[in-house]
Amino acid sequence: SRFTTTVEMTFLFAYPQIKSYCRKVSDQYGEDYMITPRMSDGSIFFTKVVKSHLYLVPNSIVVSRGCPHHCDFCYKDNFFRGGKSFYVKCIDQILKEISTFKGRHLFFLDDHLFGNRKFALELFSALRGMNKVWQAAGTVDSVNDDVLFEAAVKSGLSSLFLGFETLAVENLKSQNKLHNINSDYDRAIRTLHGNGVMINGSFIFGMDHDDKSVFEKTVEWAVNRSIETATFHILTPYPGTRLYQRFKKEKRMISFNWDLYDTRHAVYLPKNMTPLELETGYKQAYSLFYSWTNIFKSANNKDEYIFKFRHLLYTSGWKKFEKVWEFIIRKQKVCNMVPVLEKLLSHQVKMDTKKVDENLNSGDPYLQTG
Repeated sequence: SRFTTTVEMTFLFAYPQIKSYCRKVSDQYGEDYMITPRMSDGSIFFTKVVKSHLYLVPNSIVVSRGCPHHCDFCYKDNFFRGGKSFYVKCIDQILKEISTFKGRHLFFLDDHLFGNRKFALELFSALRGMNKVWQAAGTVDSVNDDVLFEAAVKSGLSSLFLGFETLAVENLKSQNKLHNINSDYDRAIRTLHGNGVMINGSFIFGMDHDDKSVFEKTVEWAVNRSIETATFHILTPYPGTRLYQRFKKEKRMISFNWDLYDTRHAVYLPKNMTPLELETGYKQAYSLFYSWTNIFKSANNKDEYIFKFRHLLYTSGWKKFEKVWEFIIRKQKVCNMVPVLEKLLSHQVKMDTKKVDENLNSGDPYLQTG
């Protein structure tokens, strides 16, 4: 496809310069950093090139590539076609890179930091005692693994991007997201909040069992559970995925303009709504979730005032002060906000989840998996 060809050609042109740069890095640090077409150590390159002082999260790091799961909508299986679908760095190398970072905050950019249980346990054990607070992405079943989650919290886990994706079991089955089917969403939420860990919930709209009611239902479900932030997506059939092949076979593709493959546009025909209704509902979900009414409602679900305030500050700062952030960015003062972020993420104490539990037991009409 044009998409694959463009990616491959870009890499072929860029690879000699990347390789040359990494030789200089190797000479400077006295180590032979291996660079392969999979970019298994690409973070060394990016760390040196990016002007980290201009970013709110300068200490970003990638310690693995891929994911052990095989969801139909995910690009991963096509990207790693012909090889393994999950790679990890060696722990000593990770610790060496982390030791060069300033401050306490770490942001793991991995698709699924918990994807290799043995590796994750070794990493979390190594991070203990380093006084770090970190954010990452994981799955519901990894949170419900008590040993793995406890190790993550003790090593500094403070906020987790969690792929709920959908509240309908039929959607999970149709998208081959099988690991979520028997995962208890509510247990995972209680576990995270009970340990002071904030949640960025991920939700995908436009699956075959979604109708126009899915947007409001999903937002209400998330607000009732006091989820701090949410990231909404429109289902996007990336070229080469099983979802793309299925929609193409069903003649449901309506656009091959890759600029629109950004999870904000409907590039296919949904089953139970029009493309315009899907795009409109997606925008409405963001407006609803980040309305002041729902921000205050969600924050108030927490019992302790320190967590109410943290929720209010973090969620409103995420979406309600774009002009302020624009000013700070233009003045190149974002780095001054890093201590504030570290402070917000540092409250890792037990949280009373009684109010949230009451909401879950008060006849919530929306489907809970598990």
